[in-house]
Amino acid sequence: MVSSGKKIKIEKLETEQDKSVDFDKILLVADGENVKLGRPYVEGAKVSAKVLKQGKSNKVIVFKYHAKKRYHKKKGHRQPYTEVEIVSIK
Repeated sequence: MVSSGKKIKIEKLETEQDKSVDFDKILLVADGENVKLGRPYVEGAKVSAKVLKQGKSNKVIVFKYHAKKRYHKKKGHRQPYTEVEIVSIK
C-alpha cells in the first residue's frame, strides 16, 4: 500500500534517475471510506512516481550441499531494484 510522498523499492525499471514514471495498472484504490476494486484494473487510476536511484540489494548466499558425497556449491545473488518516490495518486 502506498501513499503520496512514500518511498518504495520495486523491481528494476529501465528508467534513468530523476525521471518521472507512471503506473496505470492499479488493482485497488482506497480513499478513506471509498474503496474501488479493479476487475482486473481500476479504470482511470494512475500513480505518478519519481525515480530516486537504481541499485542492488544485499547479497543472498545460495549454498547447496549433499552429505557424505563431497558436493557443495556456493553462489551469491544481488537483486537489482529501483527506488521511487510516489508523487501523486489519481
